[in-house]
Order: sequence, then C-alpha cells, then structure tokens
Amino acid sequence: MKRHHIISIVLIPLLATGCAMVRPVTDIAAGAGGGALASNLSHGNAGITAAGAAGGVLVSEGANYLVSKAADNAYTTGYEKGRSDAVKQQYWILVHQQQQQRTPLENVSLYAIPIPEQNIDGVILNPTTKYLRIEN
Repeated sequence: MKRHHIISIVLIPLLATGCAMVRPVTDIAAGAGGGALASNLSHGNAGITAAGAAGGVLVSEGANYLVSKAADNAYTTGYEKGRSDAVKQQYWILVHQQQQQRTPLENVSLYAIPIPEQNIDGVILNPTTKYLRIEN
C-alpha cells in the first residue's frame, strides 16, 4: 500500500504539469534506467550504479539538445523560406503592374518637341527630339 501511495504522490504531479515537464521527466527516466542497468550489470556496485545514472542523464540531455537544435534549424529554414516567398510574390506583383502599364491606351498621343543644338558651359549638345506623352 505504501508503494502505491508513493507512486501516486510522484506520478500525479508529473502528469498534472503536462508538456512543461517533458525534459525533467526524460532526464529522470533516463537516469533511473541507466542506474538500473548499471546496477544489474555490476551486481549492485554503488559507484557503477551512480555512474550509470549520470550517464543516462547525459544521454537524455544530449538527445534533448539534438532535438532542440533540429527544431531551431527547422524554424530558421521555414522563416527564411517564408521571407523568400514574400519577396518573390512582391516581385511578381511589380512585374504584373508594369506589364499592365505597357498596354497601349487608345487615348494617348505623343507630342514631338524638337530641341536645338545647345552650348552649355562649353559643352555642345547635339540637336534632338523629345516626346511628351499626353493622355486625353
């Protein structure tokens, strides 16, 4: 009866905390498993049992680190992909806007403005024609 009571005292608070306790629970489980395995293999040697428990915790922390690192990499990759997609989307919006502006309008006329040869500060500019776009 005492054992059942102790298990319920330890187990119920762990279950009530939910996902916030995943890392400590895995550390405890890996430490207990490592200690139990070391105790069985060493026939109850306390030093080896303690080393096995510590090794189990180290393995658990290493696994947690790898999972955390993979999650961070996945987040960074997704974030960069999202930014890239947003830039591509903005690019294509601008391309489509420019294509729509190029379509000829029926009510547009061009007015030719002849510009004669000019001498500005000793620089001779050749005569040319500029066009003024007029929309009716």
